[in-house]
Amino acid sequence: MGKASRRKRQAEGTKAPARAPFVNRPFEGLANETDWVAMREIIPAATAQVTMELDGTPQEVTLVSVLPGAMPAIHRANGEILVALQSRTHSGDASRDIVLAVQTALATEAGKPVPAIPTATAESPRLQDVLADGTELSVQVQDDFNFWIAEEDATPEVLASLEQTNEAAVPTVPVPGRPSTYWCKMSDRTYVRWILGEDEDAATTALARLQAAGEHTLGEGTTLLGAFRAAGLLVPVLEVDPSTDPADLSAPLQELADRYAAALAKDDSLTPDERRARDGLISRQVTLR
Repeated sequence: MGKASRRKRQAEGTKAPARAPFVNRPFEGLANETDWVAMREIIPAATAQVTMELDGTPQEVTLVSVLPGAMPAIHRANGEILVALQSRTHSGDASRDIVLAVQTALATEAGKPVPAIPTATAESPRLQDVLADGTELSVQVQDDFNFWIAEEDATPEVLASLEQTNEAAVPTVPVPGRPSTYWCKMSDRTYVRWILGEDEDAATTALARLQAAGEHTLGEGTTLLGAFRAAGLLVPVLEVDPSTDPADLSAPLQELADRYAAALAKDDSLTPDERRARDGLISRQVTLR
């Protein structure tokens, strides 16, 4: 902003809107919060359709995990709006950033990408303000990134780049019947990432109780490696045998979820073993922002 603009604001007695405050749990209050976190942090390739009420007008938006070049959004020639949840911005509130990306895309000429968005302010609307009533995120995990390319954009160069991206993606599959739980394969090792919807400190304490009791895995040959924090939620990571099919994990994960729920309901003080387990989990945690 130039000096003249600043002087004009001062003369008019107005102040620039404050920067958006940091929100540790940006998707709290949304239906299927753990699915929002999965698209934001876990799944390489995914899409979901939502409707937002912007300036009194319903707007269909295609949410995606990521877009080429980490672009925040694309306004396609046919009018479709694509917005990436994994586009990194710096406002401190992913909820505001996503809505701002939609608004910026709508203001961008159809057929053009959106290379950047402004920094959200405290006055920028949040998803909690604009999502149509009753909206529940229904995540569609994709086998590849072909959803990036509209037919008119499918040049040989673009298709070659897409092929390279598809080859580099980490294979990720939802575990059948288990909400926000994903099997993924990295090199010769296979993991399960399980997003917990409770307060991250309460979730850590419950996991520590299970670990102290030796009830924290999916059975013989599986290991709880630790947990990371993502968008204010805790995500335990379990290693399983590389030959394990995702469908084979449904029953063991349900049993673990039942034990976790029972541990979560406890309110007695931690035992020394449980405190040591909790300290160990916390010391190994990494926070994704």
